Amino acid sequence: MSEKKRVDLALQGGGAHGAFTWGVLDRLLEDERIEIEGISGTSAGAMNGVVMADALTRGDESTARVALRDFWRAVSRAGMTSPVRRTPLDRLTGNWSLDHSPGYIALDLMSRLVSPYQFNPFNFNPLRDIVAQRVDFERVRACKDLKLFVTATNVRSGKQRIFTREEMSLDAVMASACLPTVFQAVEIDGESYWDGGYMGNPSLTPLLHDCSAGDILVVQITPMYRQEVPTSAADILNRLNEITFNAALIKEVRTIVMLQKLLGEHDIDIGCYGEARLHHLSGDEPLSHLSASSKLNAEWGFLCHLHELGREAAETWLAEHFDDLGQRSTLDMERIFQEVEETR
Repeated sequence: MSEKKRVDLALQGGGAHGAFTWGVLDRLLEDERIEIEGISGTSAGAMNGVVMADALTRGDESTARVALRDFWRAVSRAGMTSPVRRTPLDRLTGNWSLDHSPGYIALDLMSRLVSPYQFNPFNFNPLRDIVAQRVDFERVRACKDLKLFVTATNVRSGKQRIFTREEMSLDAVMASACLPTVFQAVEIDGESYWDGGYMGNPSLTPLLHDCSAGDILVVQITPMYRQEVPTSAADILNRLNEITFNAALIKEVRTIVMLQKLLGEHDIDIGCYGEARLHHLSGDEPLSHLSASSKLNAEWGFLCHLHELGREAAETWLAEHFDDLGQRSTLDMERIFQEVEETR
């Protein structure tokens, strides 16, 4: 077999939609031609990353594939007791949305009227227990086969905090996934943190500076483009959140591309930025039919559906771009991250 191609992964957050990323990872781990050197993840992307790192200390890629499946199965089991579930009509029509769920409507309304310090004073978070049960963070910190970076947002300073593998902890992962309207801020070393998606969803910087693969594959699950203009209050807020959670990524990619352009025009040495080859695997098309409320849908059937969509997307990407790894960037900056005539 020829030498494996090394790649770094940038994994976005997105609640239950992180199961799409699980599918992508499952396909990449299955491919003996690929070696994953590093992962930068936020929220659900961070959880996928720590589960994978923990598993690699116990075995190999097949162990990691099993661990990821078991993690998402545990998420589904925890969701079975949640009042935020689909209505019988939605089940009958095959609609994965929770827009009509009384539990979802109540939670959404409550999050707009009172803070989590009021309606969730004990800061109950079932995901925390799942991650604690499934991940041994001593093993994660000791993992030599995967570089790992998790992004959170410092509440006071508004700056991003990137936790390295050596700093990894349960609190760091939960901080990266802490939606401020649902959970109380996570305190680490005297500082309070919210979801990392506000400042880095995910951050590419650590992959550029601390990894040597050269190829960075961004797995994006937060929709970049929506055909319809939202008109309801809920849809407007959801679209605003999507734009916000993509903003940091767009800015970082544009900066890298701009620096590379300067390098080409003026022969300036910009180190790791000039060597970076960017690639993009988007969930926009396969996930475009899903509403934002489905990010809270933890039904096993839905998670498996997302997993299959992720595997299919990764299979297509590998068929089209595997030969480009180590050779050139395949991310089309103008088509994906800039407004062009066809999207107006």
